[in-house]
Amino acid sequence: MRRPLIALLAALALAGCSAGAEGEADAGPAGPADGSGPITLVIGRDTTSYLQPLLDRWNRDHPAERVTLLELPEAADEQRAQMVANLQAKSDRYDVLGLDVVWTAEFADAGWIVPLDRSLFPLDRFLQPLVATAVYRDKLWAVPYTGNAGLLYYRKDLLAEEGFAPPTTWAQLREQARALHARYGIGGYAGQFLAYEGLTVNFAEAVQSAGGGQILSTDGTQVTMDSGRAKVGLDFLVDGFREGWIPSESLSYKEEESRLAFQEGRLAFARNWPHAYGPATQSEIAEKFAVTRLPGLDGPGSSSLGGLNLAISAYSRKQRSALEFIRYFTGLENQRRVLTDGSFPPVWAELYDDPALIKRFPYLPVLKESILSAKPRPVTANYEQVSLAIASSVSNALTPPFEESSGDVVASMRNQLNEIIRAP
Repeated sequence: MRRPLIALLAALALAGCSAGAEGEADAGPAGPADGSGPITLVIGRDTTSYLQPLLDRWNRDHPAERVTLLELPEAADEQRAQMVANLQAKSDRYDVLGLDVVWTAEFADAGWIVPLDRSLFPLDRFLQPLVATAVYRDKLWAVPYTGNAGLLYYRKDLLAEEGFAPPTTWAQLREQARALHARYGIGGYAGQFLAYEGLTVNFAEAVQSAGGGQILSTDGTQVTMDSGRAKVGLDFLVDGFREGWIPSESLSYKEEESRLAFQEGRLAFARNWPHAYGPATQSEIAEKFAVTRLPGLDGPGSSSLGGLNLAISAYSRKQRSALEFIRYFTGLENQRRVLTDGSFPPVWAELYDDPALIKRFPYLPVLKESILSAKPRPVTANYEQVSLAIASSVSNALTPPFEESSGDVVASMRNQLNEIIRAP
């Protein structure tokens, strides 16, 4: 993974400017920023305890550039809040930042992270939708570390009992969910419907899967979702709650609640990320479930892209070591361990086609299809405001007594989004 030192220095000469996308951000800390030495990796809480052994491998080979792991809270919004507080203070405590894929534009625009030299990374061997999440205004600001896409978890034993094939359309999902709810007394379907980022994800997937396009343009300057198709997508969710095959308690579900409901046998279908697969194989439904792509209006749907990217703080004084560490940590062999030791989706395309890995992780082919057909969430420096506006609007539509029509909710949402993206 090592390249000639001159290449790294050239990359850091560019990165050391620490300028934001507009070239007007603060230039970083006083003194040289491209030094080497011990660094700190700041990332969300490691719930599977896989990270430290991977860091230990680096530390054994780089005793003068040891990496210290600093874990932030599990919730993404709390992670962001702590990172932003540090970066706004221009602190050099953080070196490598583990960023949710939706934060790239905001952090780049603010001048909190440095641009990277594309030639230092084998990006052509990564899944390309994941690479796109690290690019903003034609510059690479981070390197993909893990990917993610939503999957439909289903009870294959119950479907077999009723003679159903896994659903590929919303109509099939509705029919099967209603039938299984009535016959077995369990919830038909659930996703993440609490008013938080997860609801934004579920709504974006409904819009895309109804053929409504992306919510914002790729440059984040226009609201581009088709209102009619967005209404169709929202109606799919609203009708599920109104008709009862989406249980009302799922209005409080985040990822963990929906995972537990499915693996405890309380749901026939559940939308969730791949991380829910491993625990389900150790549960009472271990031999009774499978996964497929999310269904859509007329066929397989489109997931929202998830995952984590690694970026370098503009205020780090150890940017040379940070860059080398990112190159190592996103390398092929380490990415294999990200999957085998952490059960997180890797970013290298070839790992999804490895027969030995597929035998151990049977969902890999489906996950690869899901990532390749997935769409990024709205790309904008004001993402947090955009997400809050979407989640709040959709939550109101899904909550009884369903007084506001889906068309009115979508129209109001469009107005809010226009105000946010046009704000100075």
